[in-house]
Amino acid sequence: MINFLDLKKINAQYREELITACTRVIDSGWYINGNELSQFEKNFAEYCGTKHAIGVANGLDALTLVLRAWKELGKLNDGDEIIVPANTYIASILAISANNLKPVLVEPDINTYNLDPKLIEEKITPKTKVILAVHLYGRLADMPSITQFARQHSLLVLEDSAQAHGAEIEGKRAGNWGDASGFSFYPGKNLGALGDGGAITTNDDQLAEVLKALRNYGSHEKYVNKYKGVNSRLDEIQAACLNVKLKHLDHTINSRRNIAQIYQKNLQSLNGLILPTIENIPNNLIHVWHLYVIRSEQREKLHHFLSQHDIQTLIHYPIPAHQQHAYAEWNNLRLPLSEKIHNEVLSLPISPCLTEDEAVFVCEKITSFFK
Repeated sequence: MINFLDLKKINAQYREELITACTRVIDSGWYINGNELSQFEKNFAEYCGTKHAIGVANGLDALTLVLRAWKELGKLNDGDEIIVPANTYIASILAISANNLKPVLVEPDINTYNLDPKLIEEKITPKTKVILAVHLYGRLADMPSITQFARQHSLLVLEDSAQAHGAEIEGKRAGNWGDASGFSFYPGKNLGALGDGGAITTNDDQLAEVLKALRNYGSHEKYVNKYKGVNSRLDEIQAACLNVKLKHLDHTINSRRNIAQIYQKNLQSLNGLILPTIENIPNNLIHVWHLYVIRSEQREKLHHFLSQHDIQTLIHYPIPAHQQHAYAEWNNLRLPLSEKIHNEVLSLPISPCLTEDEAVFVCEKITSFFK
């Protein structure tokens, strides 16, 4: 069986390091907001190239708290509009709704699946305050264009980097393009914890200080609460595990890129199959291949066929946000590009533990299906 993602096998690579790190935390007697978190925040900020990293409980909280902090700082008000790609996991949109802000859905670039900068301008109104750029599947959005547009229109930029740890354009990594960025360390991410976890990166000192309080009941000082905050803290065990795995992140990214290259080479000539677009990507650095996503009008048949041959594939994502019951007010909205993507995408197995032979086998079975 070729699993889509074998977390047990992935984490077994670092077993002794992880046990040592967890033992250190257990023996310390300090489990929240301690040295492990401080060290991870320092290390992750350096990795992303930012001044600050603030550990939080999960990736959704990371996005939610940035928007909340901007409200506390007077940069946002209830009802303000946030540009967000229609083709994204629902968490990007939930963070907006949770702050009583208005998500404004924009269709993606069909070639990259990310926010199309050319379509942003037609959605701008006097109420627009933020562009939330999602780096879907591990590919950076067109941040040079997006940040330039944002500066011209005095807009804030929030990156959803939950799937893009380490992706870069022109030497600048995900998390260092916008005014702030939210990361997830869900176990299946390229940098995954052994439970839930998240972080916010920013170069804004004032924003960082507000965020540190908001994640901790609104408090900088124990029992003194400046804001109506929440409890959203990255605990010491997870921070210690992430410190271990951060050292190996670039190696795991290179392993994923190698698998992606095998898929690209062996599947490129098949009619009826659309591969990820990677032209004009110097050294492929823009993409860290959190997911390798193909498209086909025969998605369901292919999904079933590969399952019969013991190849596990997943669908990211089967239902777009505007067709979810949670956003029933959008159910009559028509976003044809997003709907087409959600109806056709299929994610192939990809991980640092997938062997080249396994990747070739996947290609052979897909080739046999289409031929």
